[in-house]
Amino acid sequence: MTVLDEIEATIPSLRRYAHALVRDRESADDLVQDCLERAVSRRRDWRGEGPVRAWLFRILLNLHRDARRGAAARAVLVSIEPQDEPQGSGGQEEHLYLGDVHAAMERLPPDQRAALLLVALEGMSLQEAALVLGVPEGTLASRIARARASLRQMTGRPDSRASHNREANK
Repeated sequence: MTVLDEIEATIPSLRRYAHALVRDRESADDLVQDCLERAVSRRRDWRGEGPVRAWLFRILLNLHRDARRGAAARAVLVSIEPQDEPQGSGGQEEHLYLGDVHAAMERLPPDQRAALLLVALEGMSLQEAALVLGVPEGTLASRIARARASLRQMTGRPDSRASHNREANK
């Protein structure tokens, strides 16, 4: 498989991750487009260290960080278009909980949010996600644990592991 084939195979994952980062379909598509342009134009710079997928996610994340820094002083536009939501029972309670989770994700520190999205949304291993973010695996695991704990606290959900451990110790 050539580098271009691997890049093409990663596009759906890049789109999902970009949408989770920016929460706006149009901006996410722009971010993926910029990422692909950079990757294709610099594919000869790829040293072959690690998977192409990790290299692409690193490019995307760096572009996102650069854009966020540049946009810090500018106004932020919020999309009012309905977003594709995961299919479920469609009950009001589930919809409200999903909104709470989205709002809580937005309040997470950027490093925790990026780590959690790579592992939970994209299904990357700790090793691959650590490579994308350029941090040791232990640091990544710590960020994910703190992000999950913060989400539980912000959404008012109990730690299911803690209640399970209490039940097991009885």
